[in-house]
Amino acid sequence: MNFFKHALCGAVMASSAMASVSAATFVGDRTDFRDETIYFAMTTRFYDGDHSNNVYCWDGEKNINDPEWRGDFKGLIDKLDYIKALGFTAVWITPVVENASGLDYHGYHAIDFSKIDHRYVAKDADAAGAETAFQELIDEVHKRGMKLILDIVLQHTGNFGESNICPMFDKDYTKNLADINASMIPRTVSNGGVLPDNYLSLQAAAQYGTRLALMKNSDFTNHDIHNYFHHKAWFDWDDPSRWWGQIAGDCVDLNTENPAVTNYLVECYSRFIKMGVDGFRIDTAGHIPRLSFNKMFLPQFIAAAESAEAKAKRGNTPFFMYGEVCARSMEVIYRGQNYNCSPCYYTWKESKDYAWDMDASSWDDVVAIPTETEGSQDFFTVSGHTNWESVLKSGTDDLGHAASILRRSTNHQLNGNSYHTPDYTDFSGLNVIDFAMHWNFNSAAGAYGVRSEDYLYNDATYNVVYVDSHDYAPDSNYRFTGTQDTWAENLSLMFTFRGIPCIYYGSEVEFQKGKDIDKGAVIALKDSGRAYFGGYLEGDVTVNDFADYTGATGNLASTLSYPLARHIQRLNKIRAAVPALRKGQYTFDGCSANGGWAFKRAYKDESYALVAVNGGATFTNVPAGTYTDIVTGQTYQGGGTITVTAPATQGQLRVLVKDWNGGKVVEDGKFIYTTSPVAQGGTPTATDPGASFYYTKDDAIDETPGVIFSPAGGTFKTETLTVSVSLTPASVSGWYQVAGQQKVNITSGNTSTFTIGAGMSFGESISVTYGATSQSGDTTTGTVTYKKVDPTASITVYVDGPQGTNMYAWGKNGVGTTVSPCGEWPGKALSETVNVNGTDYYYVTFDDMESVNIILNKDGNQTGDIEGITEDTFFKYDGNSTVTKVNEDVTPVPVVKFSPNGGNFVNNVKVTATASNATSAWYKIGNGQQINISGSATFSLGDGIAIGESVTVYWSASSATETKTGSVTFKKVEEQV
Repeated sequence: MNFFKHALCGAVMASSAMASVSAATFVGDRTDFRDETIYFAMTTRFYDGDHSNNVYCWDGEKNINDPEWRGDFKGLIDKLDYIKALGFTAVWITPVVENASGLDYHGYHAIDFSKIDHRYVAKDADAAGAETAFQELIDEVHKRGMKLILDIVLQHTGNFGESNICPMFDKDYTKNLADINASMIPRTVSNGGVLPDNYLSLQAAAQYGTRLALMKNSDFTNHDIHNYFHHKAWFDWDDPSRWWGQIAGDCVDLNTENPAVTNYLVECYSRFIKMGVDGFRIDTAGHIPRLSFNKMFLPQFIAAAESAEAKAKRGNTPFFMYGEVCARSMEVIYRGQNYNCSPCYYTWKESKDYAWDMDASSWDDVVAIPTETEGSQDFFTVSGHTNWESVLKSGTDDLGHAASILRRSTNHQLNGNSYHTPDYTDFSGLNVIDFAMHWNFNSAAGAYGVRSEDYLYNDATYNVVYVDSHDYAPDSNYRFTGTQDTWAENLSLMFTFRGIPCIYYGSEVEFQKGKDIDKGAVIALKDSGRAYFGGYLEGDVTVNDFADYTGATGNLASTLSYPLARHIQRLNKIRAAVPALRKGQYTFDGCSANGGWAFKRAYKDESYALVAVNGGATFTNVPAGTYTDIVTGQTYQGGGTITVTAPATQGQLRVLVKDWNGGKVVEDGKFIYTTSPVAQGGTPTATDPGASFYYTKDDAIDETPGVIFSPAGGTFKTETLTVSVSLTPASVSGWYQVAGQQKVNITSGNTSTFTIGAGMSFGESISVTYGATSQSGDTTTGTVTYKKVDPTASITVYVDGPQGTNMYAWGKNGVGTTVSPCGEWPGKALSETVNVNGTDYYYVTFDDMESVNIILNKDGNQTGDIEGITEDTFFKYDGNSTVTKVNEDVTPVPVVKFSPNGGNFVNNVKVTATASNATSAWYKIGNGQQINISGSATFSLGDGIAIGESVTVYWSASSATETKTGSVTFKKVEEQV
């Protein structure tokens, strides 16, 4: 049979059994991907092999000393032996194509599918160097007898366009990639691009809307004239509208019914097939119509994988594809509703012959502009193309779950005790992640329960099975919270029952147990399920074979010795020894478990096994032969009934293999043993000290001439303000002029100062003009403005909203400059709270603005513009688009405010402390004396403080009813020259 029909032909059974307990040589050839077990490593968070390429994302403000782009290809290569020591034969890595977004370390926000992102490789690498580095990774995987699964995205791009189908930006790798302004060069209309010439002056929300309109026609104008993208915004997870709706603000859905799009994607990803990757994990597959897979993606990928070049690179092993058909449901039919939204649906070919147009230009005449009133249930807004109409037809033909539309298979199931040849005539070529089992894996019993509907898959023995991942855990968003015994039980079932086992990095030591898996920019990565794992991997190991190693050192040795890690090693050895466990059919006939679960498995006439999990079992109608329990070494005679005893403990296992000559395969351990557990390992610890080297946006090099003012304009609340002036590195000369006074010249490497504020009233401004010249003769001129303001003035916005709410804010500061005080879109993740009249409110205080405008947003939903806020204001936000103003009777909170409010300073800084709403207040510098405040007080910092040293100023303020305390921190930094 052809490989895409599951390539079950061509296996030659090895006659020799394993020689000793420690050996891990496979019994039987590795003929298809069911022979593998998968270790899933998120590349950037796994291991840092090359410190020079560590770089922050644009929105990584919470990740202190932990650049999101930290792990890399070299780190994977360095720790392949660790993965092999655990016994895993395949590595699944996150996408490698060029990305662009505020948090793109995961790889799912493509800006160029034709390039490998340079952040995975040496900092000075070019495109060819990135290709070479990825090829080296593939080759190193193969050198160890392992396989590489590459995560790919077909359903969407990021929201910064795509360089070959909707180019908006040029990504400059010679600049600092942590700084969007330095590294992302917009292609504006005046330069032959599509972005408006004023793009950089737009607020972040307007920039996002501009980009989205060019991709999705969301401004009701036909920009996307080739229909490379879908133009719908809304969708429902539970019906086919998920095939064409936008799943997230950072994920803009491609028109996967357009041959021009699919041909481009296939061309880009086929080069990875030719480089030798062994399979694809296809992201967001459930948001692509099955018809698009069956008509375009799958046949083309299969053809690419069958090329002589690709087969030679893989060593002639079959290419494997499995899709993420996300179904957060405990039922095999997604939520018991629609068959065509269920993972099992994607394993089948079409049951009808739908018309399809493969002409890459056929969409050019279709005008697809969304209406302002369309909703998620409006399936039929866009029409006029054969492929679209066929997708709509398939969407209605396979809606619901009537018995007449359900496809059925017995490919997974023994016929009594006998293996039968599977029928793959209707196999689509795409396997799936087993979401129903995943969602039920809070316990092995729950996961085991989904077996009754295995017939709905073309062959459930090819399902990829895991407990948790980088997205979800069983029925939750937290890394698995079960006990270690529950983990062991889950793993014992996973490695012996049907399906291909997969472990998410760190699960072997219960890494980040109970942590939120992913909260975006709301929490630091170190507090999430995507934390950096490298600390656990420091050390070396010598690997002889899968799960067979010596000489482990450092933290890596402790990690490999953890009880679950040792359990995984044993399970990998057991599975490698028995082809029936890897790719056999199964039955429960004649299986009676004593407290756990029991089943029979067989692969062809070459391998037969009886399995009991969590205790003993009785098996009847057992084929004749001698059976050896490869866990204990005990033998039994078949030809009737076999009863095996075992401790009734979680994770316990008995595997009786017919005609086995190798004796006991694994030594006793904590969970799998003959009579008594053997304590092994302890609790490895690895406190992450942070990366030793990385780039931030502060490291960006400005190559234009300019003058640096510190502070750089804005408001000030002190009586006077001293400003330092210097030139940018690209400038050779310059000048400044304060309020029409005499010009002051500046030379490169020198700093000048001036003082303003004396005699100025609150609200009064002063302007400083300047100019600078570069070595090449380029010049820059401009103006900065300073405004003296009342130190007690501020605006606080309070929000009663769900966790995960962001606030985007904009407006003019005191000197008329448009600012975004909460950062780029989607703004600041709200975290600080205060209880007002029994309600907990998030709050943000704006010190330098007389009026502020905001947008509240969460998970891609947002309110309209809330404009003209001039005083403390309370809002209630529902997490979608609705916000209402709340009237609260508020007693002012006592507080001490500082100007400047902490931060970096050069040489010396004068600080004004002002008490508000307080009957008494004080501050103290570090551990110094308390200084009482009545109104305002001024002090200076700097003398006696070394460069790089920080000092914290503590305060307390009391009213008649309460006392509040707090602190601000100042850091002395080196003067920029």
